[in-house]
Amino acid sequence: MSSSSPASRPGPIADVAPLSLCAREPHVPADRLVAEMVPPPRFDSVRFGTYLPDPNQPSQTEAVRVLEGFAAGLDGAAAGDPGRRRLFGFGRAPKKAPAGPRGVYLDGGYGVGKTHLLASLWHATPAEPALKAFGTFVELTNLVGALGFQQTVKTLSGHRLLCIDEFELDDPGDTVLVSTLLGKLVEAGVALAATSNTLPGKLGEGRFAAADFLREIQGLSAHFRALRIDGEDYRHRGLPEAPEPYSDERVTRTAHATEGASLDAFPDLLEHLARVHPSRYGALTDGLRAVCLTGVRPVPDQSTALRLVVLADRLYDREVPVLASGLPFDRLFSEEMLKGGYRKKYFRAISRLTALARDAGRLAEAGPR
Repeated sequence: MSSSSPASRPGPIADVAPLSLCAREPHVPADRLVAEMVPPPRFDSVRFGTYLPDPNQPSQTEAVRVLEGFAAGLDGAAAGDPGRRRLFGFGRAPKKAPAGPRGVYLDGGYGVGKTHLLASLWHATPAEPALKAFGTFVELTNLVGALGFQQTVKTLSGHRLLCIDEFELDDPGDTVLVSTLLGKLVEAGVALAATSNTLPGKLGEGRFAAADFLREIQGLSAHFRALRIDGEDYRHRGLPEAPEPYSDERVTRTAHATEGASLDAFPDLLEHLARVHPSRYGALTDGLRAVCLTGVRPVPDQSTALRLVVLADRLYDREVPVLASGLPFDRLFSEEMLKGGYRKKYFRAISRLTALARDAGRLAEAGPR
């Protein structure tokens, strides 16, 4: 068999020099963090009408109904104006509790469409994009770190709606920080919506209890409504199994034949992620058409695994296919990890990487063999 080195092969595979994630060390200014607080590209076009509830899971249909009503209730008032303050109970008596819910909390397993519904709420809320914000819990804490607490309050207080995806339950300090921030925003009349990363078993098992987060939210408003969304992972419902990993040679050749593709050895990428703050993982993937990885193997420890989860989320948000050699993605995490307190994160990462691997199959089939 001839050498797998792209340089030794004639033909079009050497026409495009692949990019490298490991060569990127992006710096993200604070104003970009604010400007990017919108639903990610994968959720640009989602709406309540594009959500397909599982007929066997009535909680999904109920969630759509409640969220449509919630969005409609945000109509007719901009942040800070008298009508809006009346809507949220901030008229003549600002400290009086509102008559209706000022927030919704979506709780459910991975792949039931919580992010789809949260983004649909953002799109359905009758306000200019600059008056509503959407981001993950990690992105919100990064914003506080970049702007400072008071400036973050000032920046977001003029918004009509703040959507927080994947509210983390791992760090009590961050949870208290964000809960304090949300309290300030509620006082300013900002409506809230969040999704949780609670586990399919006991809430918060092996880490910070999810019930503590719910208490924090309920402390902001007795009318905060929690919605349980049941169901199986829609990404795999009725779909074939994830493709088997390709050979190193096939991955390398596809990377060289695909403009905008990156090519990295998986162990090198894991080491590089430790040197880049997770808040920059989105910028790390800027302009990529595909990610090609050779030598995928189990992650060695939990810190590495959690960093990989964040990267998987950013790749999924941006719809970047992932073509890989080595082990299949369902063998990334050890049995101990998949039974531990972070198992919800790991199952989500497996689910999303599997979907991206399926997308990447089209590149491999179209490329040189």
